[in-house]
Amino acid sequence: MPDKPNVLLLFTDDQRFDTIAALGNEHISTPNMDRLVRRGVAFTHAHIPCGTSPAVCMPSRAMLHTGRTLFHIEGAGETISPDHVMLGEHFRRHGYRTFGTGKWHNGTESYARSFTDGAEIYFGGMADHWNVPTSDFDPTGEYDNSKPICGNWYLSNEVHLQHCDHIRPGVHSSELLADAAIDFLRGYDGDDPFLMYVSFLAPHDPRIMPQEFLDMYDPADVVLPANFMPAHPFDNGELHMRDEMLAASPRTEHGIRRHIAEYYAMISHLDFEIGRVLDELDARGLTDDTIIVFAGDNGLAVGQHGLMGKQSCYEHSVRVPLIFAGPHLPAGRTRDAYAYLLDIFPTLCDLCSLPVPSSVEGASLVGALHDDDEKVRDTIFAAYLGMHRMVKDRRHKLIEYVVDGAHAQTQLFDLQADPWELTNLADSPAHWDILTRLRVTLTIWRDNWDDQATDWGQQFWSAYSAE
Repeated sequence: MPDKPNVLLLFTDDQRFDTIAALGNEHISTPNMDRLVRRGVAFTHAHIPCGTSPAVCMPSRAMLHTGRTLFHIEGAGETISPDHVMLGEHFRRHGYRTFGTGKWHNGTESYARSFTDGAEIYFGGMADHWNVPTSDFDPTGEYDNSKPICGNWYLSNEVHLQHCDHIRPGVHSSELLADAAIDFLRGYDGDDPFLMYVSFLAPHDPRIMPQEFLDMYDPADVVLPANFMPAHPFDNGELHMRDEMLAASPRTEHGIRRHIAEYYAMISHLDFEIGRVLDELDARGLTDDTIIVFAGDNGLAVGQHGLMGKQSCYEHSVRVPLIFAGPHLPAGRTRDAYAYLLDIFPTLCDLCSLPVPSSVEGASLVGALHDDDEKVRDTIFAAYLGMHRMVKDRRHKLIEYVVDGAHAQTQLFDLQADPWELTNLADSPAHWDILTRLRVTLTIWRDNWDDQATDWGQQFWSAYSAE
């Protein structure tokens, strides 16, 4: 591997961990994601620590770009502190040409710090995929943020897309961003190594895509997940927020099959566009000198546990795809190490022979890339606002809930026997020792990550401790 290999980071929006054919989903077509699985190492237990905003992707992306933990980013990630060295910024300082395209949910200033080049930049959370209000790259970094936030088009009829920076009507977001990435590769002169960040808006709703991909999935043939439920079994504090309004309640089998078909169609179209970028990398002879990272910002329920969104600590919401492929990395391997997205930053530093900034808190995954016995962590922690806290070890998982200022529910699952998280063991006397141990582990994570020092943490832990 060259001392400074190129880096291509492909990032998707709302893609759950189990939506890649080569990793076990026989109901979806993802030939290009499969191609990356064959070329590299897939982390089958990659996570996010949930989030401090209903827009879970915003803190998730802040953690990706800073390598910092959930309560050590600024706010919910809507901006990035100048004290937190960013991935693109760091590589830029070490001689990389840095290019960004697509969704950027963390403010214009942090984008300007990160990239020397860019195109089709979307400052927002979500948009109509056929009319994305992107911005041109501004080398001054003074992006005009005074126009309507077009990502909120779905909230108000008064928001008009023609008032946004500029739009490519009739071009789907996945194609738009793949084109931008391909254009960069075609203009790359090869003098300096590059870091490309291609941040797709798919498969986030609205789930609209070229008809040929929708035609690949007949809702009548969709297999419902084992944990499909018409409704969530108790109030988790977020049953009436925006994401949960995407399907009528109670959920119906027909309705969820349709949603899953559309979700899979979005991913298959996204996969096609990713293939175009990979083909261009191959055609230009750059693949052998390029580390490719493929990841998603958060998972999604789509009918599991009676939920539609990502505002929970169930596996479907906190587990994400994560693949590393590149020169001198193992090929066709999977790893079950407990990884976070915030580990990508220090891992890339190690793979590219760069120092890891002192502000980065993630763990390098280089050891796990080469050794299946390297597990990185024994436990994983997640938190959602002041409502949910989760910890799990290699077998059991604990979720605690605070709703309306009171401790409302405890769930304990045996993930080996019950991977769909259907049987709550919290009231089983035979599991009380496990419950007690995981509750202690939860407080250790709380203290190590300074959860209790935050407003959300104070809200959760004061109610939880008052039980």
